[in-house]
Amino acid sequence: MKKFLIFLVLVSNFLYSSVFSKNNLYEKIDLFGEVIENIKKDYVDDVNQAEMMDSAINGVLQSLDPYSAYMSPELFNEMQTDTKGEFGGLGIEIGMESGVVKVISPIDGTPAEKAGIKAGDYIVKIGDDQVQGKSLMEAVKLMRGPVGSSINLTIKRRDKKKLLEFNVTRKIIEIQSVSSDTISKKKNIGYIRLKSFNENSDNQFLKSIKKFEKNSKIKGYVVDLRNNPGGLLTQAINITDFFLNDGEIVSTKGRKASETRKFFAKKGDEIQGKPVVVLINNGSASASEIFAGALKDHKRAIILGENSYGKGSVQSIIPLRNGGGMRLTISKYYLPSGKSISEVGVTPDILVEEIGDDFKINSEKDNQLNYAIKLFNS
Repeated sequence: MKKFLIFLVLVSNFLYSSVFSKNNLYEKIDLFGEVIENIKKDYVDDVNQAEMMDSAINGVLQSLDPYSAYMSPELFNEMQTDTKGEFGGLGIEIGMESGVVKVISPIDGTPAEKAGIKAGDYIVKIGDDQVQGKSLMEAVKLMRGPVGSSINLTIKRRDKKKLLEFNVTRKIIEIQSVSSDTISKKKNIGYIRLKSFNENSDNQFLKSIKKFEKNSKIKGYVVDLRNNPGGLLTQAINITDFFLNDGEIVSTKGRKASETRKFFAKKGDEIQGKPVVVLINNGSASASEIFAGALKDHKRAIILGENSYGKGSVQSIIPLRNGGGMRLTISKYYLPSGKSISEVGVTPDILVEEIGDDFKINSEKDNQLNYAIKLFNS
């Protein structure tokens, strides 16, 4: 009898909680309707109600995290046709931080990188349009345009008091994701620069390794992931697997069981246990962080440079009934140690910050790469 009474109490509490939660939600919906009515009746200017509702929907999504967003039918259609070559881009990966558009990374060889845009820059204006208050998708739309046309970007850089202005010409962005060469005077270090994790990156990467492995002088590798904004999860797993014999590479956890998975390395270290240094910076994000974090956790590589960006989540594009779409975070990445990358990133084993305004990746003034070379010779 006592257990039965306890059961009744638990059920009644659950029902009360559910009813209260629903009533509270309905109250909020009624409150939202009241706000809309007051705007229609008393706001100083006429308001486009459809645009206002789009902003409200986007506000809900952006309150979740910096990567979830709403796309109107027009914007969603433009995003779907973006790969047809009708529009040019600048070559930057962007995200939102406290309502401001932030550069995750400029991609090597693209107009943005050549113009001098850097990871961590905040975009204040795009042309004559203030960015504050706009959604991520709206900012992306403003930066796109006909190939050959140019746009002015006004930038706030952390270590600069004055705003910076850059004129960038749009181009079709084609990325050769892997480049490689030997570095050091003795030509005994294999250097592989990975710019993004695209569909064929693993094949290109493995081809570079096999070429180096034929050279008996090669005693170690530098893998450069600086300003690599990430890409495909499968590519991150495949390329990380080249350096491991076994063990977990990454796991994903989401609300749905289908989004909760673990990925493990297969037997076979492609470089036979040779030492590895991985270079990262604030522009290394997502798949780059999976690679660097997994090798760090397995003590398979020395991570050198600056703290990575901290984008450890997976987004899905969901079409909506009005012809628009939404980008929604459905799961998060976790390193073999169980740590989340989200908002934290990967901390380097050796902190080496880039020095000088004329710093350029893989040049004589690349102090981070020079430090990595010294590690092999020490």
